[in-house]
Amino acid sequence: MRCKQSFFEHLYPRSLESMKLKIGVLGAGHLGKIHMKCIRELSEHFELVGFFDPDIKKAKEAAAQFELMPFHSVDSLIDSVDVVDIVTPTLYHYDCASAAIKRFKHIFIEKPVTTTLEEAKALIKLAKEAGIKAQVGHVERFNPAFIAARPHLHAPKFIETHRLAQFNPRGTDVSVVLDLMIHDIDIVLAVTNANVRKVSAAGVAVLSDTPDIANARLELDNGCVANLTASRISLKAMRKSRFFQRDAYISVDFLQKSAEIVRMKEVEGEPDPFSLTIDLGDKGKKEILFEKPVIEESNAIRDELQSFAESIINDRPTEVSLEQGSKALEVALIILEKMRQSVILQSED
Repeated sequence: MRCKQSFFEHLYPRSLESMKLKIGVLGAGHLGKIHMKCIRELSEHFELVGFFDPDIKKAKEAAAQFELMPFHSVDSLIDSVDVVDIVTPTLYHYDCASAAIKRFKHIFIEKPVTTTLEEAKALIKLAKEAGIKAQVGHVERFNPAFIAARPHLHAPKFIETHRLAQFNPRGTDVSVVLDLMIHDIDIVLAVTNANVRKVSAAGVAVLSDTPDIANARLELDNGCVANLTASRISLKAMRKSRFFQRDAYISVDFLQKSAEIVRMKEVEGEPDPFSLTIDLGDKGKKEILFEKPVIEESNAIRDELQSFAESIINDRPTEVSLEQGSKALEVALIILEKMRQSVILQSED
Protein backbone atom coordinates (compact mmCIF):
# COMPACT_ATOMS: atom_id res chain seq x y z
CA MET A 1 0.00 0.00 0.00
CA ARG A 2 2.81 2.37 0.84
CA CYS A 3 4.35 1.83 -2.61
CA LYS A 4 1.15 3.02 -4.28
CA GLN A 5 0.97 6.10 -2.05
CA SER A 6 4.60 6.91 -2.77
CA PHE A 7 3.98 6.62 -6.49
CA PHE A 8 1.12 9.11 -6.37
CA GLU A 9 3.06 11.45 -4.12
CA HIS A 10 5.78 11.42 -6.78
CA LEU A 11 3.30 11.84 -9.63
CA TYR A 12 1.34 14.61 -7.88
CA PRO A 13 3.79 16.46 -5.61
CA ARG A 14 1.14 19.11 -4.90
CA SER A 15 -2.42 18.59 -3.69
CA LEU A 16 -4.70 17.47 -6.54
CA GLU A 17 -7.22 20.06 -5.38
CA SER A 18 -4.78 22.84 -6.24
CA MET A 19 -3.81 21.64 -9.71
CA LYS A 20 -5.36 20.92 -13.07
CA LEU A 21 -5.28 17.47 -14.55
CA LYS A 22 -3.43 17.30 -17.85
CA ILE A 23 -5.66 15.44 -20.27
CA GLY A 24 -5.27 14.23 -23.84
CA VAL A 25 -7.93 12.90 -26.22
CA LEU A 26 -7.47 9.87 -28.45
CA GLY A 27 -9.82 10.26 -31.41
CA ALA A 28 -10.76 13.51 -33.14
CA GLY A 29 -13.98 12.42 -34.84
CA HIS A 30 -17.44 13.86 -34.16
CA LEU A 31 -17.61 12.68 -30.54
CA GLY A 32 -13.93 13.38 -29.92
CA LYS A 33 -14.45 17.02 -30.86
CA ILE A 34 -17.42 17.24 -28.49
CA HIS A 35 -15.23 15.87 -25.70
CA MET A 36 -12.51 18.42 -26.43
CA LYS A 37 -15.05 21.25 -26.35
CA CYS A 38 -16.41 20.04 -23.00
CA ILE A 39 -12.92 19.61 -21.57
CA ARG A 40 -12.13 23.21 -22.50
CA GLU A 41 -15.29 24.28 -20.63
CA LEU A 42 -14.05 22.36 -17.57
CA SER A 43 -10.92 24.49 -17.31
CA GLU A 44 -11.07 24.50 -13.51
CA HIS A 45 -10.34 20.75 -13.57
CA PHE A 46 -8.61 19.98 -16.85
CA GLU A 47 -5.85 21.32 -19.03
CA LEU A 48 -6.37 20.03 -22.58
CA VAL A 49 -2.82 19.19 -23.66
CA GLY A 50 -3.66 17.81 -27.07
CA PHE A 51 -5.08 14.94 -29.09
CA PHE A 52 -4.13 12.20 -31.52
CA ASP A 53 -5.98 10.85 -34.54
CA PRO A 54 -4.35 8.84 -37.36
CA ASP A 55 -6.80 10.35 -39.85
CA ILE A 56 -4.92 13.39 -41.22
CA LYS A 57 -8.09 15.20 -42.30
CA LYS A 58 -9.73 14.84 -38.89
CA ALA A 59 -6.50 15.85 -37.16
CA LYS A 60 -6.19 19.02 -39.25
CA GLU A 61 -9.82 19.97 -38.57
CA ALA A 62 -9.43 19.48 -34.83
CA ALA A 63 -6.10 21.30 -34.77
CA ALA A 64 -7.69 24.33 -36.44
CA GLN A 65 -10.83 24.26 -34.28
CA PHE A 66 -9.03 23.98 -30.95
CA GLU A 67 -5.74 25.64 -31.90
CA LEU A 68 -3.77 22.60 -30.80
CA MET A 69 -0.91 20.72 -32.37
CA PRO A 70 -1.81 17.03 -32.71
CA PHE A 71 0.48 14.45 -31.16
CA HIS A 72 2.27 12.17 -33.62
CA SER A 73 1.38 8.90 -31.83
CA VAL A 74 -0.74 7.33 -29.10
CA ASP A 75 2.34 6.75 -26.94
CA SER A 76 3.57 10.35 -27.20
CA LEU A 77 0.17 11.62 -26.02
CA ILE A 78 -0.02 9.15 -23.14
CA ASP A 79 3.45 10.12 -21.93
CA SER A 80 2.47 13.81 -21.82
CA VAL A 81 -0.71 13.68 -19.70
CA ASP A 82 -2.22 12.55 -16.39
CA VAL A 83 -5.54 11.49 -17.94
CA VAL A 84 -6.33 9.81 -21.27
CA ASP A 85 -9.78 10.28 -22.82
CA ILE A 86 -10.38 7.42 -25.27
CA VAL A 87 -12.90 8.32 -27.98
CA THR A 88 -11.63 6.02 -30.71
CA PRO A 89 -13.61 3.34 -32.58
CA THR A 90 -14.34 0.46 -30.18
CA LEU A 91 -11.87 -1.81 -31.96
CA TYR A 92 -8.98 0.25 -30.54
CA HIS A 93 -10.31 0.75 -26.99
CA TYR A 94 -8.38 -2.06 -25.39
CA ASP A 95 -4.99 -1.27 -26.93
CA CYS A 96 -5.26 2.43 -26.07
CA ALA A 97 -6.59 1.83 -22.54
CA SER A 98 -4.08 -0.86 -21.63
CA ALA A 99 -1.19 1.29 -22.89
CA ALA A 100 -2.40 4.20 -20.74
CA ILE A 101 -3.01 2.12 -17.62
CA LYS A 102 0.44 0.51 -17.84
CA ARG A 103 1.85 4.05 -17.63
CA PHE A 104 -0.32 4.75 -14.54
CA LYS A 105 -2.65 7.16 -16.38
CA HIS A 106 -6.31 7.59 -15.43
CA ILE A 107 -8.64 6.70 -18.29
CA PHE A 108 -12.05 7.76 -19.51
CA ILE A 109 -13.21 5.25 -22.13
CA GLU A 110 -16.27 5.55 -24.34
CA LYS A 111 -18.89 2.81 -24.48
CA PRO A 112 -18.88 -0.04 -25.25
CA VAL A 113 -15.86 -0.48 -23.02
CA THR A 114 -14.16 -3.00 -25.35
CA THR A 115 -15.05 -5.41 -28.16
CA THR A 116 -14.77 -8.56 -26.03
CA LEU A 117 -15.47 -9.53 -22.44
CA GLU A 118 -11.94 -10.91 -22.12
CA GLU A 119 -10.51 -7.48 -22.97
CA ALA A 120 -12.81 -5.79 -20.45
CA LYS A 121 -11.74 -8.19 -17.68
CA ALA A 122 -8.09 -7.60 -18.56
CA LEU A 123 -8.57 -3.83 -18.20
CA ILE A 124 -10.25 -4.31 -14.81
CA LYS A 125 -7.24 -6.32 -13.61
CA LEU A 126 -4.73 -3.79 -14.99
CA ALA A 127 -6.59 -0.84 -13.45
CA LYS A 128 -6.65 -2.47 -10.01
CA GLU A 129 -2.96 -3.27 -10.18
CA ALA A 130 -2.08 0.28 -11.27
CA GLY A 131 -4.40 1.96 -8.77
CA ILE A 132 -5.79 4.35 -11.37
CA LYS A 133 -9.29 5.75 -11.87
CA ALA A 134 -11.29 4.55 -14.86
CA GLN A 135 -14.75 5.56 -16.05
CA VAL A 136 -16.87 4.24 -18.92
CA GLY A 137 -18.85 6.73 -21.02
CA HIS A 138 -22.40 5.55 -20.42
CA VAL A 139 -23.61 9.11 -20.81
CA GLU A 140 -27.32 8.47 -20.17
CA ARG A 141 -26.52 8.09 -16.47
CA PHE A 142 -25.96 11.86 -16.59
CA ASN A 143 -29.06 12.72 -18.62
CA PRO A 144 -30.93 15.33 -16.54
CA ALA A 145 -34.27 13.56 -17.10
CA PHE A 146 -32.90 10.30 -15.71
CA ILE A 147 -31.24 12.10 -12.81
CA ALA A 148 -34.59 13.72 -11.93
CA ALA A 149 -36.47 10.44 -12.18
CA ARG A 150 -33.95 8.18 -10.44
CA PRO A 151 -34.95 9.02 -6.82
CA HIS A 152 -38.46 7.82 -7.69
CA LEU A 153 -37.30 4.45 -9.04
CA HIS A 154 -37.76 1.74 -6.40
CA ALA A 155 -37.52 -1.90 -7.45
CA PRO A 156 -39.25 -1.66 -10.86
CA LYS A 157 -40.78 -4.95 -11.97
CA PHE A 158 -41.23 -4.20 -15.67
CA ILE A 159 -39.14 -1.90 -17.87
CA GLU A 160 -39.76 -1.03 -21.50
CA THR A 161 -37.31 0.98 -23.59
CA HIS A 162 -37.32 2.31 -27.16
CA ARG A 163 -34.15 3.82 -28.60
CA LEU A 164 -34.66 4.71 -32.25
CA ALA A 165 -32.36 6.72 -34.51
CA GLN A 166 -32.14 7.66 -38.16
CA PHE A 167 -29.48 5.85 -40.15
CA ASN A 168 -25.99 7.27 -39.78
CA PRO A 169 -23.02 5.39 -41.32
CA ARG A 170 -20.79 6.74 -38.54
CA GLY A 171 -22.01 4.11 -36.05
CA THR A 172 -22.11 1.03 -38.25
CA ASP A 173 -18.72 -0.37 -37.18
CA VAL A 174 -20.71 -2.20 -34.48
CA SER A 175 -24.24 -3.65 -34.31
CA VAL A 176 -27.19 -1.60 -33.10
CA VAL A 177 -26.96 -3.50 -29.81
CA LEU A 178 -23.47 -2.20 -29.06
CA ASP A 179 -24.17 1.18 -30.65
CA LEU A 180 -27.56 2.07 -29.12
CA MET A 181 -29.17 -0.65 -27.00
CA ILE A 182 -26.19 -0.83 -24.64
CA HIS A 183 -27.24 2.56 -23.20
CA ASP A 184 -30.52 1.02 -22.02
CA ILE A 185 -28.85 -2.19 -20.87
CA ASP A 186 -26.67 -0.09 -18.56
CA ILE A 187 -29.69 1.87 -17.26
CA VAL A 188 -31.61 -1.36 -16.54
CA LEU A 189 -28.66 -2.85 -14.65
CA ALA A 190 -28.13 0.39 -12.73
CA VAL A 191 -31.73 0.83 -11.53
CA THR A 192 -32.36 -2.84 -10.71
CA ASN A 193 -28.95 -3.71 -9.26
CA ALA A 194 -29.67 -7.27 -10.34
CA ASN A 195 -28.11 -9.91 -12.56
CA VAL A 196 -29.63 -11.07 -15.84
CA ARG A 197 -30.99 -14.63 -15.55
CA LYS A 198 -32.41 -15.21 -19.04
CA VAL A 199 -32.15 -13.47 -22.43
CA SER A 200 -34.32 -13.74 -25.54
CA ALA A 201 -33.51 -11.65 -28.60
CA ALA A 202 -34.03 -11.15 -32.32
CA GLY A 203 -32.56 -8.71 -34.82
CA VAL A 204 -32.30 -7.89 -38.50
CA ALA A 205 -29.54 -6.39 -40.65
CA VAL A 206 -31.16 -4.04 -43.16
CA LEU A 207 -28.67 -1.43 -44.36
CA SER A 208 -25.39 -2.62 -42.87
CA ASP A 209 -23.58 -5.91 -42.29
CA THR A 210 -24.64 -6.10 -38.64
CA PRO A 211 -28.14 -5.90 -37.07
CA ASP A 212 -29.77 -2.48 -37.54
CA ILE A 213 -32.91 -3.23 -35.53
CA ALA A 214 -33.11 -5.45 -32.46
CA ASN A 215 -35.40 -6.47 -29.63
CA ALA A 216 -34.34 -8.16 -26.41
CA ARG A 217 -36.19 -9.46 -23.38
CA LEU A 218 -34.18 -9.62 -20.17
CA GLU A 219 -35.35 -11.59 -17.13
CA LEU A 220 -33.46 -10.55 -14.02
CA ASP A 221 -32.88 -12.56 -10.86
CA ASN A 222 -34.94 -10.11 -8.76
CA GLY A 223 -38.07 -10.83 -10.82
CA CYS A 224 -37.87 -7.75 -13.04
CA VAL A 225 -38.45 -8.12 -16.79
CA ALA A 226 -37.05 -5.61 -19.29
CA ASN A 227 -38.12 -5.36 -22.92
CA LEU A 228 -35.60 -3.38 -25.00
CA THR A 229 -35.97 -2.21 -28.60
CA ALA A 230 -33.28 -0.41 -30.59
CA SER A 231 -33.23 0.70 -34.22
CA ARG A 232 -30.94 2.86 -36.33
CA ILE A 233 -33.20 2.85 -39.39
CA SER A 234 -36.14 4.77 -37.92
CA LEU A 235 -37.78 7.72 -39.66
CA LYS A 236 -37.70 9.68 -36.40
CA ALA A 237 -35.56 9.65 -33.29
CA MET A 238 -36.87 8.36 -29.97
CA ARG A 239 -35.21 7.56 -26.64
CA LYS A 240 -37.87 6.65 -24.11
CA SER A 241 -37.96 4.32 -21.12
CA ARG A 242 -40.91 3.36 -18.95
CA PHE A 243 -40.56 1.85 -15.49
CA PHE A 244 -43.45 0.05 -13.77
CA GLN A 245 -43.29 -0.63 -10.05
CA ARG A 246 -45.64 -1.12 -7.13
CA ASP A 247 -48.17 1.75 -7.18
CA ALA A 248 -46.11 3.85 -9.60
CA TYR A 249 -45.24 4.33 -13.26
CA ILE A 250 -42.24 6.45 -14.26
CA SER A 251 -41.64 7.64 -17.82
CA VAL A 252 -38.29 9.10 -18.92
CA ASP A 253 -37.73 10.78 -22.28
CA PHE A 254 -33.96 10.87 -22.69
CA LEU A 255 -34.22 12.77 -25.99
CA GLN A 256 -36.64 15.52 -24.94
CA LYS A 257 -35.17 15.53 -21.41
CA SER A 258 -38.48 15.17 -19.60
CA ALA A 259 -39.93 12.82 -17.03
CA GLU A 260 -43.32 12.00 -15.55
CA ILE A 261 -44.24 10.10 -12.41
CA VAL A 262 -47.71 8.60 -12.03
CA ARG A 263 -48.51 7.31 -8.55
CA MET A 264 -51.46 5.56 -6.92
CA LYS A 265 -52.32 6.50 -3.36
CA GLU A 266 -54.76 4.87 -0.96
CA VAL A 267 -57.88 7.02 -0.47
CA GLU A 268 -59.01 7.46 3.11
CA GLY A 269 -62.65 8.42 3.51
CA GLU A 270 -64.45 10.08 0.63
CA PRO A 271 -62.21 11.01 -2.32
CA ASP A 272 -61.89 14.56 -3.60
CA PRO A 273 -64.60 14.90 -6.29
CA PHE A 274 -62.07 16.60 -8.58
CA SER A 275 -59.39 13.93 -8.19
CA LEU A 276 -58.87 10.99 -10.52
CA THR A 277 -59.63 7.78 -8.62
CA ILE A 278 -59.87 4.07 -9.30
CA ASP A 279 -62.52 2.00 -7.50
CA LEU A 280 -61.03 -1.39 -6.55
CA GLY A 281 -64.24 -2.71 -4.98
CA ASP A 282 -63.57 -4.50 -1.69
CA LYS A 283 -59.96 -3.29 -1.80
CA GLY A 284 -60.97 0.34 -1.54
CA LYS A 285 -60.11 3.24 -3.77
CA LYS A 286 -56.86 4.72 -5.04
CA GLU A 287 -56.15 8.24 -6.18
CA ILE A 288 -53.95 8.79 -9.22
CA LEU A 289 -51.35 11.52 -8.78
CA PHE A 290 -49.31 13.06 -11.60
CA GLU A 291 -45.94 14.69 -11.09
CA LYS A 292 -43.49 16.23 -13.54
CA PRO A 293 -40.09 16.71 -11.91
CA VAL A 294 -38.22 19.91 -12.61
CA ILE A 295 -35.48 19.13 -15.12
CA GLU A 296 -32.36 21.24 -14.84
CA GLU A 297 -30.73 21.99 -18.20
CA SER A 298 -27.29 20.43 -18.47
CA ASN A 299 -24.72 18.95 -20.82
CA ALA A 300 -24.48 15.23 -20.01
CA ILE A 301 -21.07 14.73 -21.66
CA ARG A 302 -19.58 17.67 -19.80
CA ASP A 303 -21.16 16.42 -16.56
CA GLU A 304 -19.73 12.91 -16.93
CA LEU A 305 -16.26 14.33 -17.59
CA GLN A 306 -16.59 16.63 -14.60
CA SER A 307 -17.68 13.70 -12.45
CA PHE A 308 -14.63 11.78 -13.63
CA ALA A 309 -12.30 14.65 -12.75
CA GLU A 310 -13.84 14.95 -9.30
CA SER A 311 -13.44 11.22 -8.69
CA ILE A 312 -9.71 11.60 -9.36
CA ILE A 313 -9.33 14.78 -7.32
CA ASN A 314 -11.34 13.50 -4.35
CA ASP A 315 -10.17 9.88 -4.65
CA ARG A 316 -13.67 8.44 -4.83
CA PRO A 317 -15.20 5.71 -7.04
CA THR A 318 -16.16 6.72 -10.57
CA GLU A 319 -19.85 6.95 -11.47
CA VAL A 320 -19.61 4.21 -14.13
CA SER A 321 -16.83 1.77 -13.32
CA LEU A 322 -15.04 -0.66 -15.62
CA GLU A 323 -16.92 -3.43 -13.83
CA GLN A 324 -20.27 -1.82 -14.67
CA GLY A 325 -19.21 -1.19 -18.25
CA SER A 326 -18.13 -4.82 -18.44
CA LYS A 327 -21.52 -6.07 -17.18
CA ALA A 328 -23.36 -4.01 -19.80
CA LEU A 329 -21.03 -5.38 -22.49
CA GLU A 330 -21.56 -8.96 -21.25
CA VAL A 331 -25.34 -8.65 -21.56
CA ALA A 332 -25.01 -6.99 -24.99
CA LEU A 333 -22.82 -9.84 -26.24
CA ILE A 334 -25.31 -12.42 -24.94
CA ILE A 335 -28.07 -10.59 -26.83
CA LEU A 336 -25.96 -10.68 -30.01
CA GLU A 337 -25.38 -14.42 -29.59
CA LYS A 338 -29.11 -15.03 -29.07
CA MET A 339 -29.80 -13.04 -32.23
CA ARG A 340 -27.24 -15.10 -34.14
CA GLN A 341 -28.84 -18.34 -32.94
CA SER A 342 -32.25 -17.03 -33.99
CA VAL A 343 -30.99 -16.35 -37.51
CA ILE A 344 -29.50 -19.88 -37.73
CA LEU A 345 -32.78 -21.49 -36.63
CA GLN A 346 -34.74 -19.42 -39.17
CA SER A 347 -32.37 -20.45 -41.98
CA GLU A 348 -32.73 -24.14 -41.02
CA ASP A 349 -36.51 -23.86 -41.21
